Amino acid sequence: MSDDMSGFSKRENLDPEDYYLSPEGYIVFTEKYLSKRGYCCKNGCKHCPYGFNKATGKVERDR
Repeated sequence: MSDDMSGFSKRENLDPEDYYLSPEGYIVFTEKYLSKRGYCCKNGCKHCPYGFNKATGKVERDR
């Protein structure tokens, strides 16, 4: 069993262009990864390709 309790256990399956680490150490997914995933999680991701606006709770642009 892994000691990594972050819920991000599939880290080794990601391509290097799918994410980067913020200066604070957080994993930030790129627009490329979010597009490959195929759906909007509606969490207000920084690079959301679907145009989700967390303030309004709506997708504001078409893909």
